[in-house]
Amino acid sequence: MRLIVFFDIPIEPASSKKEYIKFRRFLLDNGYDMLQYSVYIRFCRNDTDANKHQKRLKKHAPKVGNVRVIKVTENQYENMLILIGDKTNQEKVIGSSSLIIID
Repeated sequence: MRLIVFFDIPIEPASSKKEYIKFRRFLLDNGYDMLQYSVYIRFCRNDTDANKHQKRLKKHAPKVGNVRVIKVTENQYENMLILIGDKTNQEKVIGSSSLIIID
């Protein structure tokens, strides 16, 4: 299961830019990888894990802008068509495998 976070946060005035930086740092520090600019993705083991992370996103969401989250299954995610570009490092490592061995 994956969480996909889409956001659009203004960077003017400076206080809004700080909100953007803080939210982006939160995403990176909590296991999200950038899929595209302002689109971040996180692997979740199951629905319970995904719900936990959705609650954390709500708690840390900025006060301005637009933030959306969608929860998709691995099967749905694997069926995504990439027209231009490559898979992220996370996508290459995890792929469709339910077992990941870290050396």
